Amino acid sequence: MMIQVMIYLTVLFSQSEWGFFGHRLINRVAVYTVPSEMMGWYKPYIDYIAEHAVDPDKRRYATKHEAVRHYIDLDHWGVLPFDHMPRYWDQALALNIELFTIEGEDTTFLLRAIPHEQWMDSLPDYMSRRTLVRRHYLRQYYEDEAIIPCDSLQMLFPDIQCKAVAPIYIHDVLSAHGIVPYHLQAMQRRLTNAFKEQNLEQVMRISAEFGHYIADACVPLHTTSNYNGQLTDQVGIHAFWESRIPELFAVEEFDMIVGTASYIDDPATYFWDLVLGSHKEVGRVLQLEKELSLTYPSDQQFCFEDRNNVNLRTQCTEYAKAYNLAMNNMVEDRFRIAVKAVGDVWYTAWVDAGQPTPPANKLLSQRNAEDEELNKAVQTGKAIGREHDN
Repeated sequence: MMIQVMIYLTVLFSQSEWGFFGHRLINRVAVYTVPSEMMGWYKPYIDYIAEHAVDPDKRRYATKHEAVRHYIDLDHWGVLPFDHMPRYWDQALALNIELFTIEGEDTTFLLRAIPHEQWMDSLPDYMSRRTLVRRHYLRQYYEDEAIIPCDSLQMLFPDIQCKAVAPIYIHDVLSAHGIVPYHLQAMQRRLTNAFKEQNLEQVMRISAEFGHYIADACVPLHTTSNYNGQLTDQVGIHAFWESRIPELFAVEEFDMIVGTASYIDDPATYFWDLVLGSHKEVGRVLQLEKELSLTYPSDQQFCFEDRNNVNLRTQCTEYAKAYNLAMNNMVEDRFRIAVKAVGDVWYTAWVDAGQPTPPANKLLSQRNAEDEELNKAVQTGKAIGREHDN
């Protein structure tokens, strides 16, 4: 199996596009973590799994709702260990919704979000907030405002004064700071349902995209508001850490054999542990690059390379090697964690679905109408939201 993995990695590396290498690599290697009895679900479709690993990044060019699924700004909500943060989506929304009316140019707030310093489920109106979310907002998309009728609102909050003729808007102030640990829980449910339905197309597509979000959760810079070093004069560090180092060293130096996938007993805790483990490394990611940039010869930090007939400025190989060494191979460690985690979530969904028998091999369409729309959006548009959350 080791030889097979290395052959696939060599092919993948030779065909990779700038910025997409890591996600394709992680998904491809994760296929080899699933146990033999479910290998029939993944091995015949390994190229599909790798190719569609980058679909979530493409979707960022097509919809405003996508970018926030890739990160969470934990530092916006306090400091480690973040025990105060709700681990489930409805709990988090309950503390981070606002209700308001608009009359002419006047906006009147009827309910405000709770500052994170005051978060606890013992708040007097917590259960009313949670019921409101479940009944009137949970199915809404972040950044899209829902409307709640006045009488429905007063059933939950009798003391709130409202007018039946004035629309009452519900707004989510949580999602703008990222939702990746919550989105991973939703993806786990979606994949389990796809396995239950034995819908091969859905299993493959969701598995591929799930791998992308898992990999993002394993990247330290996806857990901080300083996601591209823009707050510390280190702009470009995101791609340096996440793309440049893997492209240079993964095939030859990374040990990507991580063992067999394991069952996840508590997905919510598992996903939060991934994110918190990443966040613990943020300080080292930024500090070590800053120290290196101040001591390494400045004229040897950046070089020009030809990529697809384009001359690009990027970190020199020796400089990237020095940064990788300074981090004590942190990128490799996080990649190994990502590979294992991707296998774990696939395996867990399959087990929870009753371990359905793999289908007889059949061809999957590499491209459909949705894929063509995504490719068109990438070619003609600009990413909506953050530009450095690959």
